[in-house]
Amino acid sequence: MKLVIAITGASGMIYARNLLHYCKDKFEVHLIISKPAEIILEQELKIKKEYFRDYAKKIYSPDDIKAPLASSSFKANAYIVVPCSNKTLACIANGISLNLITRTCEVALKEDRKLIIVNRETPLSLIALENMVKLKRAGAIILPAMPGFYHSPKNLDDIANFIVGRILDQLDLSHNFVKYEPI
Repeated sequence: MKLVIAITGASGMIYARNLLHYCKDKFEVHLIISKPAEIILEQELKIKKEYFRDYAKKIYSPDDIKAPLASSSFKANAYIVVPCSNKTLACIANGISLNLITRTCEVALKEDRKLIIVNRETPLSLIALENMVKLKRAGAIILPAMPGFYHSPKNLDDIANFIVGRILDQLDLSHNFVKYEPI
């Protein structure tokens, strides 16, 4: 499986890190990390983007608009933005290809490929909600980072892995992050 994963400048870097940990050595990952995401990675997880060097086939600059990912001839199975800032959400929803992240999402939508948006910001303005509706209508999967607690999480990773598990569910991938047992 070939995945394009983009990390943008919203809080919630643990979701991206844990997803990349799951994908390591399983899938071909092409990773894009925005400049604001680099700052938040250091704030939240005390890591630099180089930490992910072994987790992706290649890490792309968001300014690298000549990257193969920018073309519809680059065929990935899924495109995931985790976490997704409201700025990135707005650009994708309105067809504004400012950088490689928003361009790859535009490619996903126009080619009817799987696009998963993991919005992390809260509360949501009417504008953000309308942008989510636009993306849903365009075929994207809107997966807000709103973890459940019925699985009795023991630590922060358990909470984050609830969302990672939901992302993997959308990709039809098996995992053991969350046991879906009836209450």
